[in-house]
Amino acid sequence: MMVQSTGEAPPLPQAQRLFAFLADHRVLVSLVALALLPWLLPSKALAVNVLIYGVVVMGYNLLFGYTGLLSFGHAAFFGTGAYLTGIAIGRWGLPWFAAVPVAIAASTALAALIGTISTRTRGIYFSMVTLALAQLVYYVALQASSFTGGENGLRGFTVDHIGLFGAQINFLDPVNKYYVLMALAAIAIWVQSRILNSPFGAVIEAIRENEQRARACGYDVERCKLIVFMLSGAISAVGGCMSALHLSIVPLDILHYQTSGMIVMMVLLGGARSFFGPFVGAAVFLILEDVVSLWTPHWQIVVGAIFVVFVLFLPKGIWGTFLDALPIARERR
Repeated sequence: MMVQSTGEAPPLPQAQRLFAFLADHRVLVSLVALALLPWLLPSKALAVNVLIYGVVVMGYNLLFGYTGLLSFGHAAFFGTGAYLTGIAIGRWGLPWFAAVPVAIAASTALAALIGTISTRTRGIYFSMVTLALAQLVYYVALQASSFTGGENGLRGFTVDHIGLFGAQINFLDPVNKYYVLMALAAIAIWVQSRILNSPFGAVIEAIRENEQRARACGYDVERCKLIVFMLSGAISAVGGCMSALHLSIVPLDILHYQTSGMIVMMVLLGGARSFFGPFVGAAVFLILEDVVSLWTPHWQIVVGAIFVVFVLFLPKGIWGTFLDALPIARERR
């Protein structure tokens, strides 16, 4: 006897349904994980650093992981966001909630300028142009000492209280500081999720997989690259704003190419093309730095060796490898 098919897919096992639910609500799951972070790490300061660098690396991952463009210049947007936040608060007298949008807008404009030049190139030439232009930003900040503080960095601004619905929150308290900054991170996470779930998100992934075929389908590849470059710079600038609010200083090193290299290492450790991977990569890198630096001042050698091992044996990163082991479709990660 033949059994007529109903055309409906068989129900998923319970474990797969759970993983599917978590994948479909990745913003909520990410925020829950980040909310628990201060209570899982050795110190609240380390948790704040993981949160800040996680946002910066998340913005970079939009360009590198999802679009396939390897940039060596994202320290420019990280640092510009931090510098403009500090300048707006300390020199212009703006409140923090006005300084942050100003800094993000300026960083987006800088990303538009750098992106207009760099997206005209491809491959390693793109990487080298972004590196050169980012170093130009570094030397501009070094020479403009009347605004940036030069070698000494930007100082002279402090946010000690945050007004929220008439209540004053003590921003100097580590727990309060973490969750206030997490609110900014939550906005960045939600925005990136919306970008990736939109038709534009599908277009940039098509560019990553086959640029020529995407162009043949009628997409303006160069324009899409420029737009994603600007979005990536804007999200990374949010991390810079968070860093300035956290430290109340902006060191010049935040613009150095070594910071760009650290961002690349973090995204590779966590897993490019994975939504939560940047936060995992930032956590692993910063925890290794925190622990190994207690043993030796040459912690970069040890961390570099560990990074090489991860790249060789976990090419998809820690989070990417973990997701591949789950009983759920890989593309839903």
